[in-house]
Amino acid sequence: MFRLAHISDPHLGPLPEPTKLQLANKRILGYINWRRNRKGVMTSNILDDLIADIHHSKPDHLAVTGDLVNLALPQEITNAQQWLETIGAPEAVSVVQGNHDAYVPGSRLKAEKAWYPYMQGDKDIAGQGTFPYLRVRENVALIGVNSARASMPLMATGYFRQKQARRLADHLDYCKLKGLFRVVMIHHPPAKKATHWHKRLIGASLFRRVIQQHGAALVLHGHTHLATRDEIAGPNGPVPVICVPSASQGPGSRKPASRYNLFEISGTAGDWQCIMKERGHPLQGSGPIDDIAEHRLAIPQS
Repeated sequence: MFRLAHISDPHLGPLPEPTKLQLANKRILGYINWRRNRKGVMTSNILDDLIADIHHSKPDHLAVTGDLVNLALPQEITNAQQWLETIGAPEAVSVVQGNHDAYVPGSRLKAEKAWYPYMQGDKDIAGQGTFPYLRVRENVALIGVNSARASMPLMATGYFRQKQARRLADHLDYCKLKGLFRVVMIHHPPAKKATHWHKRLIGASLFRRVIQQHGAALVLHGHTHLATRDEIAGPNGPVPVICVPSASQGPGSRKPASRYNLFEISGTAGDWQCIMKERGHPLQGSGPIDDIAEHRLAIPQS
């Protein structure tokens, strides 16, 4: 059995104090939003408790689906690099970027360079070095898709274009031939009507078409800070699409409190089983991390 943990949207704090020059762009709106709505609600203590519980669970791998930072300030990117080093070795942690990691032009590439060991595909698989990347751990394939791109003020859109679509299709076909359980990681939700228009994935229909034609076992994403279970069409039946709440969200908010999902994957090609366990802080009020729910996912067989 392979045990895969999934977290998203840690929005690491505390936020470094930006300079006036650093706020002379879209960051000024994000800075105001952080001070009004996120400071004191999304906290390091909450995140630290969650990571400690993940380590206690001893998963075989950890997927982090974006928004490690808030405004993509240079010091934030460095702090996130140091944080990644505390949660696990690069071969045991896979990361994709979110819109906050690409908050302003140029920040996505800076973050990609700093976090590259955690977004590097296996060297023995041809065509690595860019997104989507491919990692194989035991009988599980982890495919990281990048939907992060700097957007206009008041927008948090993601992007999925033809170049990534072709590579994603190639990776999915390769992994199917190898008989692997195929997990696709992306920050923005690919299901229809999963989020507001200004936060949508541009190219979601293209992403869904790739999955419909080439198949996958599971799609993991973040972005909405919600605990949702959607589906998109695959060639052998619906593919589960799972979102996890923000890893640093405190209890008592309108959004679910900090949580992680643990997927227990067993079986072989044509006979996959997957149990999803939700674990985190109570939905309301204070209390220790505990079991929240357990689901047996219907995995399409191929």
